[in-house]
Amino acid sequence: MLKREEIQKIAADYGKDITIGIFGSHSAKEIGAAAKMAGFRTAIVVQKGRDKLYTVYNRHLYDEIITVEKFKDMLNEEVQERLRELNTIFIPNRSFAVYVGYDGIEREFRVPIYGNRFMLRAEEREYERGQYYLLKKAGIRTPKHFEKPEDIDRLCIVKVQQAANPLERAFFYADSPEDFYKQAEELLKQGIISEETLSRARIEEYVLGARFNANFHGYALEDIFGDFDLVGFSDRRQVNLQGFLNLPAKDQLKIRVPVTNEEIGHFGVTMRESKQHLVYDAAYRFRRVVEEEYPPKMIGPFALQGAIAYSPEDNKTLEFVVFDVSPRVPGDPAMGPTSPEMRNLSIKYGRRIEDPLDLAMMEIGEAIKLDRLEEIVT
Repeated sequence: MLKREEIQKIAADYGKDITIGIFGSHSAKEIGAAAKMAGFRTAIVVQKGRDKLYTVYNRHLYDEIITVEKFKDMLNEEVQERLRELNTIFIPNRSFAVYVGYDGIEREFRVPIYGNRFMLRAEEREYERGQYYLLKKAGIRTPKHFEKPEDIDRLCIVKVQQAANPLERAFFYADSPEDFYKQAEELLKQGIISEETLSRARIEEYVLGARFNANFHGYALEDIFGDFDLVGFSDRRQVNLQGFLNLPAKDQLKIRVPVTNEEIGHFGVTMRESKQHLVYDAAYRFRRVVEEEYPPKMIGPFALQGAIAYSPEDNKTLEFVVFDVSPRVPGDPAMGPTSPEMRNLSIKYGRRIEDPLDLAMMEIGEAIKLDRLEEIVT
């Protein structure tokens, strides 16, 4: 396991000429645009065959392109050495965590990361100190969990890792054990899931509520920027769920294709001000637990994804029920142009904030100016 002190020393030796490191997938355009707007040099690591979006169509966002055969090759010493030569502060995203792997990130990647590299593993639902553990400890309501299909006694959503895509899950809905096995068999036949991924499926109650991805930014330099900021709300557009929802109910029943719910995009939503205290409170409690379990703290972008729903206690009180945690860049470029919080934050910080990642660049820039870069990295 890498010691934070080792990474902090690397960052402290960088000086003031910093490069923002970007992983060539997921949110690379958003990070690149925010870094360039802030005046930083950028370096992107791309995989052969998956690079055209960045090396051709958006080449203007990246000063340095490092090409690898496989993403995991960025752990090779020559790649890491080049990143350190460029004085790179790396911004983690979901693709970085999945394709490079937690062990490699925690034990081998000797490049300073803006954020908490040890929190990335907590996104895994099966991990004993993962997101459900943290949410429970924080006292944040999560959907009721069913250990096995035979326990299903209400409408449930079943989350299964896709067989061929480590970034995406296949979702289906079941209201009984029989319904579960029937739908699972269909997905197995189609090769969408495997027996192995089905054995690790998460079965939880389907919460009837309005869905909100609540997006936040947590600060390392709390004496300057405070604890955290809300940057806005969004929801997902999913294949092939979106197609089903575009049809009248009578026509949905004619379709014999399983709903797969693969994320394909986002759209911005808003929440009534009288209910926003629910998500602020959840974020505050979540950050306090992370400070205990994954020091130093939750640094940078994170999201609590869930729904506003009625409490099962009285069916009247509204609660924020969290389905998933994203302890890194949520990968939602819709947030900047759709969130009213951008104007709010522009006023708060006396500078133009157009995208949530502008806050990351703001804190990195301030840390450089104050010679406190080691405080914002792990």
